[in-house]
Amino acid sequence: MKPLQPLFAVILAAGKGTRMKSDLAKVLHHVLFTPMIHHVVGTVHKIHPEKTIIIIGHQRQAVMEALSDLPVHFAIQEQQLGTGHAVLCAEIAIQNDDGVVMILCGDTPLLKAETLQSMYQHHIDNDSVLTIMTTILDDPTNYGRIISDECGKVLAIVEEKDASDKQKQINEINAGIYCVNSKFLFETLKKVGNQNSQGEVYLTDIVSIAVAAGFNVEKFYNSCPKDILGVNSRVELALAHKEIQNRCNQQLMFAGVTMLDPDTTAVSQTVTIGRDTILEAGVRITGNSSIGSSCQIGAGALLHDCCLADNVVIGAYSYLEGITYPEKAIIAPFSIDKKS
Repeated sequence: MKPLQPLFAVILAAGKGTRMKSDLAKVLHHVLFTPMIHHVVGTVHKIHPEKTIIIIGHQRQAVMEALSDLPVHFAIQEQQLGTGHAVLCAEIAIQNDDGVVMILCGDTPLLKAETLQSMYQHHIDNDSVLTIMTTILDDPTNYGRIISDECGKVLAIVEEKDASDKQKQINEINAGIYCVNSKFLFETLKKVGNQNSQGEVYLTDIVSIAVAAGFNVEKFYNSCPKDILGVNSRVELALAHKEIQNRCNQQLMFAGVTMLDPDTTAVSQTVTIGRDTILEAGVRITGNSSIGSSCQIGAGALLHDCCLADNVVIGAYSYLEGITYPEKAIIAPFSIDKKS
């Protein structure tokens, strides 16, 4: 493997998300009790970029406040002029630093750090100026299509609204995640026009420009389409919530926690639970809760910001908030207890 170069992450979070049918900015909708953009930033930070730049626009103040406790930088997109224009807004934050820019969307909470790390290494190892993450979908509707030559080398990306009927039959799609050499990225984006059906500056146009100039453009194929799910509707929001809930529940069970019905059990990623604790069906534990070992949480119990020592029993359908219980405490079913 070749040595890695400085990495800069650019996360696009300026859009309105009109298909969500919401007054709330799309990236602020919660997935497993956390704004979805937190999941993206958290995943990106696991691969240790030099700097993470969030492109903000719609409801910018609310997005900044939601990320105020995270080590990120912000660049403002004053007008929604397309993805290419959004990335250009990050140029000042990156300045003249030479390296690789990884571009992602703030509405992809299911991405895995190991996938991004592998893509980054693939980009370096192949001396690519541009690497595109792709995947195969049975129904590629609404996604940009990957146009390849007879050898499988990428030639261009065509957006759905600009695609011909033949191109719409292609099921290899653009996942919307890129690694691009920084100097090439910003020099090329300044040459991209807006002669398309949307009248926008498409980030994807840099692909055909790179190919025409003879640069090496690589694909990085992601064999798990679910991981690149972009949340554009309440249906997709629910799917993302369910997937992250499943991942978190599996981690807890592998660590020695028993869940009698994982499909109905929801535990925030900020919660810690000791081994041999049993969670019955319908349990929800959120906030900065800490559950000791060998506890039993009854069916339908809701706990928020609670601290339980070992061997505590919580009765079914209790609602507890901000409470600390000592070892071997027993709480009756249907209890309601909130810190005043």
